[in-house]
Amino acid sequence: MIETPSLVDQYCHGVLRTELGLGTFEAHLSRTEGPPAPGTTLFDTQTGFAVRRWCPPLLGLEPHCAPARYLARRRELGVLESARRLLRGSGITTYLVDTGLPGDLTEPGELASAGAAEAREIVRLELLAEQVADTSGTVESFLANLAESVHAAAANAVAFTSVAGVRHGLALAPEPPGPGEVRGAVGRWLAGREVGGELSDPVLLRHLLWSAVASGLPLQLHAGLGAPGLRIDRTDPVLLTDFVRATAGLGTDLVLLHGYPYHRHAAHLAGVFPHVYVDSGAALVRTGARAATVLAEILELAPFGKILFSTGAQGLPELHVVGARLFREALGRVLGTWVAEGAWSLADAQRVAGMLASGNARRVYGLD
Repeated sequence: MIETPSLVDQYCHGVLRTELGLGTFEAHLSRTEGPPAPGTTLFDTQTGFAVRRWCPPLLGLEPHCAPARYLARRRELGVLESARRLLRGSGITTYLVDTGLPGDLTEPGELASAGAAEAREIVRLELLAEQVADTSGTVESFLANLAESVHAAAANAVAFTSVAGVRHGLALAPEPPGPGEVRGAVGRWLAGREVGGELSDPVLLRHLLWSAVASGLPLQLHAGLGAPGLRIDRTDPVLLTDFVRATAGLGTDLVLLHGYPYHRHAAHLAGVFPHVYVDSGAALVRTGARAATVLAEILELAPFGKILFSTGAQGLPELHVVGARLFREALGRVLGTWVAEGAWSLADAQRVAGMLASGNARRVYGLD
């Protein structure tokens, strides 16, 4: 039996503080641009079935119970107690939390308390720049305040993360933009921007990426499936190849988040470049009962010391549970098969399981 007693969730978000009705709960199960087909439910997805398999027992119900019964039990316990039971039942001992999403989500400290775990913050670059822009009236003040904010964030955060692929696409010019180019882009953005406006200018996105690289902290890059309606052909991690090559030898590790359905491309980059790591998280949550197949495909190409576990969970504590349980099940199934076939020793399988579950993340993010 392959054991993974400790899990470091190297990328996730907080959970909602509010009670959810059936429709709202379903909306957080699957990111779509609208409701499910008439007469159907978003519980009828791989993620929905995984929630019904793994979460009811943590709330005192039988596995696979009906969604209505599960949500009634959730309301009976209350949102805080339900979250506490679910998070503590996940087996996750450390959360690395991207705090850059809007909404009534718990902060890292609250997530740690509810889950009886540790938590550290990941700073989202685009949100940081938007917050600076809200309080900066000129190009010069924006650039000075942004540099100061990145420096201050690097002193406390465990990593930076970027959604440049979501905002623009990953086919960005690989080199740092010049000072004049940056000032011109800042001027145009500030002139046409209202308070709270999103940053999507490719020059400024590149400036943020290179500012993060200069900090030396790990830089997480979103790739593959993401927001509803996203053109995923623009988020294939292979589009980052030139940027990856340009950042080689600078001392900053790059972590390719999510990746699916391009997880093999992400695994390939992790196999080729010493400073690139691949995330196994959201791909497993999306694929549910097929998670072992996806994990095996990542293990085909990426060195075992370059693969990191995450749940990618946001909003629902159920997604933390599902991410952790599917990872453990998939890892046990894949490595257990290789041991049974004689390809691996049990000792090697157990050592690699520990690397993927927590050891690699602790090394990359300096958690020890």
